[in-house]
Amino acid sequence: MSKNKSNNNFDLIIIGGGLAGASLACSLMNARLQKPLKIAVVEAFELNTEAQPCYDDRTVALSYGSRCIFDSMGLWSALEPYAEAIDNIHISDRGHLGVTRLSKEQEGVEALGYVLENRAIGQQLYAAMSTNPNITLLCPAEVCSVNQRSADQVSVEVKLGGQAGDQKQTLSARLLVAADGNNSQVMQLLNIGSSRKNYKQSALITNVTPGKKHNNVAYERFTEDGPLAFLPMTENRCSVVWTVSPSQAEELYELDEKTFLMRLQQRFGFRLGQIKKVGKRQIYPLFLQSASQIIAERVAVIGNAAHSVHPVAGQGFNLALRDVALLSELIVENARSGKDIGGPLLLQQYEKQREEDIKRVYRFTDMLVRTFSNTIKPLAHMRSLSLLLVDILPDIKHQLAKQSMGLHGRISRLGRGLDL
Repeated sequence: MSKNKSNNNFDLIIIGGGLAGASLACSLMNARLQKPLKIAVVEAFELNTEAQPCYDDRTVALSYGSRCIFDSMGLWSALEPYAEAIDNIHISDRGHLGVTRLSKEQEGVEALGYVLENRAIGQQLYAAMSTNPNITLLCPAEVCSVNQRSADQVSVEVKLGGQAGDQKQTLSARLLVAADGNNSQVMQLLNIGSSRKNYKQSALITNVTPGKKHNNVAYERFTEDGPLAFLPMTENRCSVVWTVSPSQAEELYELDEKTFLMRLQQRFGFRLGQIKKVGKRQIYPLFLQSASQIIAERVAVIGNAAHSVHPVAGQGFNLALRDVALLSELIVENARSGKDIGGPLLLQQYEKQREEDIKRVYRFTDMLVRTFSNTIKPLAHMRSLSLLLVDILPDIKHQLAKQSMGLHGRISRLGRGLDL
């Protein structure tokens, strides 16, 4: 991976070097092409800092389908030492009897999913990119303008050194990919709008060490305030995603460790014994955001720039990785046959083939939030009954498991275990 090049003509420019953008670069770098693709990755934040989304303290609940994608990219062997398998998922509603249990044995897979820290994924993605001379990383660098979208190329002006820098460069390529998150600078520059539904909730994220072994069980516990997830991590830790109102999140954040653990224990219960230790706490506002369009002339939008969803059921990064898998497949197919990798046909295929999956995840996560985050008693009894019915009806349970594993609908080549 080159840090800087005098030749600023590329096949592909990726704005945003977080998990989605870096995954796209990695998915393309080993494609079987006569001429390798030249890729520029423009990242606004210094690496190895909390501000850089590949290097913060959050965890990713990686679905089984996403593990298959990373495996096909040749990266799973590097990621696996940092991954803790989810063998079982236990879904319950606090104060009610209904429970649904999903297991890897019932679904015939090695694991339903895996939990990894963002930092571990980011480090391995950047380690892989660093070995490839066809990838140029501009970091920190900020996109200033998108212009000259012509019949055969798009050009962008970037400011090196981020906001504090003053040196500018113009890059050109056949395709520009916006992977710069839910406050996408590219979308703002192109006047691509988005709709946002504010859930009036915040996620308090932390890691804890329970008194008992987690035995690779992921717990999703719905409460009247919002869902509370305990996800198995390495070293018998659990990643906690606690959804509450913004004011409650601030209150919990300010508590001393002993009082916080007492409140968390009270909310989760003693299924994992006495919670012994808690790590750093962070708060993130929760919303459903959808771009008004995921393509423009010579531009494709992926990841959180295209769609941000509630963390319930851990769908966010998995949805982004399916964007990556399809877009990289289309790029390689077109490059191999000598077609334009930034042309309207490719972009229309990307938009059309991603639409169903994205809408399904929107409906799935939004339905869970609306159904399980309220105190209406008749609805609470219905929730309990629903969980019970899902647990005893194999077909419905299998469909829920497929959705959780990212195996619904059309599956990309990478998702099917095939290389590009």
